[in-house]
Amino acid sequence: MTITRLYTGSDGESHFEEVEINLEDAGDIGRLSGRLPATGIIFRENDPDYDYTWHVVPRRQYILMMTGEIEIEVGDGTKRRFRAGDILLAEDTTGQGHRSRLVSEGVRRSVFVTLD
Repeated sequence: MTITRLYTGSDGESHFEEVEINLEDAGDIGRLSGRLPATGIIFRENDPDYDYTWHVVPRRQYILMMTGEIEIEVGDGTKRRFRAGDILLAEDTTGQGHRSRLVSEGVRRSVFVTLD
């Protein structure tokens, strides 16, 4: 399974990279990753006018997209869209950060799984 990591590079800007989560055959129940540590879970909703200027994440966290579609921009101008079913590992806790805005109609729902 491939997810997207958002991290701060040595240049102080946020960047994207693809990260592979290894899955192993678990028979009839499908394929599973190993157990990963987490510290909490946060449920979130954003209204359709969500447009958040440059910011960093408050902690390392997985963001599980449930509904809606957002666009995230990093320091070099690269923009990527994330929608229901996408998973983002947000780790840009320092530096310039990123911008995010809702690009779909209706409310966006997501789940944050905190790591720190």
